[in-house]
Amino acid sequence: MSAPVDLRSDTVTRPPRAMRDAMFPAPLGDDVLGDDPSVNALQERIASMLGKEAALFLPTGAQSNLAAL
Repeated sequence: MSAPVDLRSDTVTRPPRAMRDAMFPAPLGDDVLGDDPSVNALQERIASMLGKEAALFLPTGAQSNLAAL
């Protein structure tokens, strides 16, 4: 039996090999500086789906709530 998944923090998680293999070829960039191609593509896709000029990706509901304030 494998060990349980530890979800206490993103700093202690251990992604399985298949996930690491899928992540390895992904293009990298700094999302804070606006040059992460994956984040930019996601934001553009969501904006298009919602008929909006732009979108902002926030990884948690707490961040979304704070940004809305």
